[in-house]
Amino acid sequence: MTEIALPAPGAADPRVTVVVITYQRRDEVLLAVARLLALPERPRVIVLDNASTDGASAALRAAHPVGSPAAERLDVITLPTNQGAVARNIGVASAQTPYVAFCDDDTWWEPGSLRLAADTLDADPRVAVLTATILVEPGGLDDPINIELRESPVRGAPGLPGPALGSFLAGASVVRRDAFLEVGGFSERLWLGGEEELLAGDLATAGWELCHLPAMVIHHRASVLRDPHLRRRHGIRNTLWFTWLRRPLPTALRRTGFLLRTVPRDRVTALALLDAARGAAWVARERRVLPPHVEARFRALEAPQEASTARQYVS
Repeated sequence: MTEIALPAPGAADPRVTVVVITYQRRDEVLLAVARLLALPERPRVIVLDNASTDGASAALRAAHPVGSPAAERLDVITLPTNQGAVARNIGVASAQTPYVAFCDDDTWWEPGSLRLAADTLDADPRVAVLTATILVEPGGLDDPINIELRESPVRGAPGLPGPALGSFLAGASVVRRDAFLEVGGFSERLWLGGEEELLAGDLATAGWELCHLPAMVIHHRASVLRDPHLRRRHGIRNTLWFTWLRRPLPTALRRTGFLLRTVPRDRVTALALLDAARGAAWVARERRVLPPHVEARFRALEAPQEASTARQYVS
């Protein structure tokens, strides 16, 4: 990895690139990118437009034309098809910095948080992922998931900069680029919706740590332009695929039983189960059970996840 001199306090920070994925949210991504370009760290911002038809890419280029102050730090990549979370892989590959901050089109990073992330990752080469505190806007309220992050039961290596995590929240995390690329990034099969668990398991298997950094903050104003039924369908499918790809057989059976008992009994769930069943052949072919020390991380999360009000499959 190329050595980068530490920036002086208050100066631009060349260590972090921000990767944003967007789909059909022109107005929101315009606002998100403007906020990111205004950060004191002056990061490069790479926007992956997942084949939007609302003019988002053109609007971003028009808002930051060549020759404007921030244009040289903005790259807009318009994809020919909607690649969901996998679009982030393209952004990470395009980045030239050691660290990459993910951002959705309805989130924005708190000034100073990217610098804090880079300082923390510089100081601890064991860590591949840092997940932020999430503040819900308007109002800056604590997201219910924050308490789960702060009180994570996962046991990581001693001396980590924050509570160890079994998985992470992609849209609120900063990753070490080399580690991300080492394990192949997000799975093309999972597309979007709970895509983080598989990557988290593979990072931990490769020897990397994931943790929560409470002082790192991201703001989230949930977009109303979303398809909650499709997100739930993919979330159920991807949970089942991860379970059967990586968890030991007794655990996979038990977790599947719990999921089937607790998800809504409706058309969305039926479609999700059908989707999962259609992937049975490739799941069996690509199944690689987590090593015991990584399985222990996910097992520790089961009870708090089952009791969580922030992780229910509803839409």
